Amino acid sequence: MTSYRISKEAENDLIRIHQYGVKQFGITQADKYFNTFFDYFDLVAQRPYSFESVGHIKKDYRRCVCGVHSIYFRLNNNDVDIMTIIGRQDLNERL
Repeated sequence: MTSYRISKEAENDLIRIHQYGVKQFGITQADKYFNTFFDYFDLVAQRPYSFESVGHIKKDYRRCVCGVHSIYFRLNNNDVDIMTIIGRQDLNERL
């Protein structure tokens, strides 16, 4: 697998995470953390089965931890769908 798609929800999560990072840590650090997600998206697309299955949380989902957030994704034929990005504090409310 080599490609991924970002859902609208995950896109909104990225915006929210970046805005929070700018307020709390400044633009330089927020940009650095934001860009790290895309490195992880590439890694997930290359090796999706190397990340834990979290079907007990949501059917067919897998999780990749990135910093203090978890990237939740599912496989869709030969693609990876990035579904949502959740911080530890959001887990019970979002999934």
